[in-house]
Amino acid sequence: MRVFQFLRQVFSGHHAVVPGVHNAVAQFERFESNLQTDFFSLAAQTGKPRGLRWLSCEWPGDVQIVADAGSQLITAFVSVNIGFAAVEGGDMEDVAAVSTIRDGSAVFHFQNDAWGSAGRVIFNMDPQKAAEHLVPEATVVFQRP
Repeated sequence: MRVFQFLRQVFSGHHAVVPGVHNAVAQFERFESNLQTDFFSLAAQTGKPRGLRWLSCEWPGDVQIVADAGSQLITAFVSVNIGFAAVEGGDMEDVAAVSTIRDGSAVFHFQNDAWGSAGRVIFNMDPQKAAEHLVPEATVVFQRP
């Protein structure tokens, strides 16, 4: 219910920036756990960062969903803390910093009435900074600290 109250405040007297915003936010909250699982699976398969293997991904809870009226794209940035291990025999095996937990923002897009991810992470940026950096013209439609 708080989602719809927030959206009413943002869009009171205005049309939604991008069609489907209300549905996108509701679906994100409903399927967030599944999206996290899918994200980790996809991200771990990308081979990025090179020489590292994904061990864990924690979700502190910060979320920023933005809508870009120009591209009609709805994007969610979600805070993550990721643990890596060096690939055995790889270039990173002797690097001490490999075990350092890395923070960043996982990226999700809402297209064709569904959320998805390619496993992309914006490292060293919280959701707000990542959104400002990648889609500076977008409007914040949902935020959870």
